[in-house]
Amino acid sequence: MPGGLPATLARARAQGVDGFITISTTVPDALNALRIATEHEGVWCSAGVHPLHSDEGPHDWNQLRIVAAHERCVAWGELGLDNHYKEPSSALQRTVLEEQLSFISACAQDKDAPIRKPIVIHCREAFQDLIPVLRESGLPRERFVFHCFTGTAEDARAVLDFGAWLSFTGVVTYKNAPAVRKAAKMCPTDRMMVETDAPFLSPEPHRSVRPCEPWMVSLTARAIAGERGVEFEALHAQLNENTRRFYGISGRAGIELGTESVR
Repeated sequence: MPGGLPATLARARAQGVDGFITISTTVPDALNALRIATEHEGVWCSAGVHPLHSDEGPHDWNQLRIVAAHERCVAWGELGLDNHYKEPSSALQRTVLEEQLSFISACAQDKDAPIRKPIVIHCREAFQDLIPVLRESGLPRERFVFHCFTGTAEDARAVLDFGAWLSFTGVVTYKNAPAVRKAAKMCPTDRMMVETDAPFLSPEPHRSVRPCEPWMVSLTARAIAGERGVEFEALHAQLNENTRRFYGISGRAGIELGTESVR
């Protein structure tokens, strides 16, 4: 990214994006994300193992707990299921997912030092498989956000009926994604967030640009505002409030950003 991380954050802040959450995909990645979060103002991180990294074990859950316990870590994840690719196998993905959910539940119930944080969910072509697993975990449904939502309106309804949140990327601006726009239009405003999911999925008119920088999330928010027929400023304020409320971030949080959004 031109000018490195400080310049990237500055470009984002110039567009009204002043809060950043860098999402982890492996245990080592979570440790690195925490380092970034502690070194830069307005940056937070998550702690989790992505389903497409399920085969990179063994996964040191104790190291993940160290990250999750830090005040700059505001969520577990991203974790979930991905049926788009054949590898890692669906069986291995599910095993690692269930291990993580059990671990997260145990952390929340720890009497000495409980860790209770929301969970960022990765779900690609796996809604029917994943939602029952989340339901069986017994974790609070309103504490899940299905990030980078690219499903249908019916998938969105299933997530919302389950009780979780939806987070949208630049895909909502693509001409070939009418189903995602329909989902963004129907989602309750108080259960919605937007993100980059960098380095890909830059919104129009920058779809071919790599990486997708944090400032671009403002374009996604503007597109959703237009789709819903509301003023951008009003939606932006609601997204900020949603982010603070969901992640427990005090002060100005900006717009929630996705995987590797600031790295």
